[in-house]
Amino acid sequence: MSFFGFGQSVEVEILLNDAESRKRAEHKTEDGKKEKYFLFYDGETVSGKVSLALKNPNKRLEHQGIKIEFIGQIELYYDRGNHHEFVSLVKDLARPGEITQSQAFDFEFTHVEKPYESYTGQNVKLRRRLNDVVKEMDIVVHTLSTYPELNSSIKMEVGIEDCLHIEFEYNKSKYHLKDVIVGKIYFLLVRIKIKHMEIDIIKRETTGTGPNVYHENDTIAKYEIMDGAPVRGESIPIRLFLAGYELTPTMRDINKKFSVRYYLNLVLIDEEERRYFKQQEVVLWRKGDIVRKSMSHQAAIASQRFEGTTSLGEVRTPSQLSDNNCRQ
Repeated sequence: MSFFGFGQSVEVEILLNDAESRKRAEHKTEDGKKEKYFLFYDGETVSGKVSLALKNPNKRLEHQGIKIEFIGQIELYYDRGNHHEFVSLVKDLARPGEITQSQAFDFEFTHVEKPYESYTGQNVKLRRRLNDVVKEMDIVVHTLSTYPELNSSIKMEVGIEDCLHIEFEYNKSKYHLKDVIVGKIYFLLVRIKIKHMEIDIIKRETTGTGPNVYHENDTIAKYEIMDGAPVRGESIPIRLFLAGYELTPTMRDINKKFSVRYYLNLVLIDEEERRYFKQQEVVLWRKGDIVRKSMSHQAAIASQRFEGTTSLGEVRTPSQLSDNNCRQ
């Protein structure tokens, strides 16, 4: 890109003051590849130099001013012509004039607010960049949380009337990204020949508003709980480590443009390959350095009964699921 004649005549480089010591974080690009970017947190100062190196030292370059911008924006892939900016800061580095030799200009954006975590998804990208029009440099922002003193367990009874009745429990409803999901499945009634059971982690990305709402579900993980037929009274433990999966914090209504939510999907498959499932939303968060002393968990028990379904939760009429399906 050519800016005031710079493009072919000068090399532009953006250098951060703490580039050698600042941590880098891997982040997925729009084409699915992973690259490392400088990592910042909310409230941190972003400072450095813009270096201009003349390609031909015998030439002078006139310019109409030099500036650098710090931009935070959301890009919806179905609306690429519009970038929704939520941060836009500008620093003037030089007034209109001439460049007669290579120069470097200091810049500093002090205690910059960075309210949202960087994110690249199926239909949306939230990015921040330093931009002097000729050159731009992306950075990554992580949003830290210290969460919360009240973190209720999840306990539910689900089933198909006269066929299957199970109780499942997860130890918490909110997990940090390196956490372990601990729980158990207890079979109260089994009259269906179940051969396989698993828990899936599903990420649901929602973009747009009104009639232009798009939902994308992505199965992040499949964790096998059981391979074989359970019996009444059997209890199966769950221990699912989150650290090995590509997860982001839960994001709710980010700048009124998109949301990212996570669900645990309990899936049962019988010998006739019919699938029964129950989804439960959980909240994911990025753990900060400060750990609060947690209070004892409060059990939240929600009991639900269902009359037969492909989804444990949607009612099926007796004609769709007969008693014969339940007899061993």
